[in-house]
Amino acid sequence: MPDPTALASVVVDRIASDVVVLHVSGELDTTSSGELTSPLETHVVQGLRAVLVDLAGVRFLGSAGLEALVLGQQRASRADVEFVVVASTRAALRPIEATGLDSVFTIVASLDEAAERYADSK
Repeated sequence: MPDPTALASVVVDRIASDVVVLHVSGELDTTSSGELTSPLETHVVQGLRAVLVDLAGVRFLGSAGLEALVLGQQRASRADVEFVVVASTRAALRPIEATGLDSVFTIVASLDEAAERYADSK
């Protein structure tokens, strides 16, 4: 259960045995980016097909949150795991686009769209 006093929280889910979803909510900034960094370190491992980072619940995405995503992407690349960012809100997309990271990340608009990519692994 997420800490209700935390600025950000991450709930981990699986949509297939080899596909992990990190549902992120709240504000990802310097004081709270560890809420995402830690699960990325734990769940981006060899043997997974993909990690989906669902930013639908994010209200603010600061530079430290972007850094956590970049580090997660790098870790996924080293582990040969697909790294997909689910983002459609202005709060999540604007910082990603403003920094040019939309050319680095695979971004989809909905979790349903992301899940369809991995439907055959259920």
